[in-house]
Amino acid sequence: MGAPIVHFEIGCKDRKKTAEFYGKLFDWKFESYGDMPMLEPQGGANSIGGHINSLGHEPHQYVTIYAEVDDITKYLDKAGKLGGRTIVPATEVPQMGQFAWLADPEGNVIGLWKPMQ
Repeated sequence: MGAPIVHFEIGCKDRKKTAEFYGKLFDWKFESYGDMPMLEPQGGANSIGGHINSLGHEPHQYVTIYAEVDDITKYLDKAGKLGGRTIVPATEVPQMGQFAWLADPEGNVIGLWKPMQ
């Protein structure tokens, strides 16, 4: 089985305004993780959670998915050999795990996620 899609992220300039929009549009219920609106899976076995983020720099508007992997560095290296490139190296998320961003050969950016064991 391949790496499952486990999370999504919506980038914006105004987290509160964006979370309010999606909350009203889809009846999504956000919980705060610090100042970041987090969305738990909304139901069903195929549902995934996500969050609204403001990087404070470009890119401001983006949507990305995260694939769960067992070794972020291994997948970043493999992506590089396949013509992709690392955008954000393995980065610790306190008490949760690690993430990274990579770009495919066409420039699409996706995330990698490794939860804490």
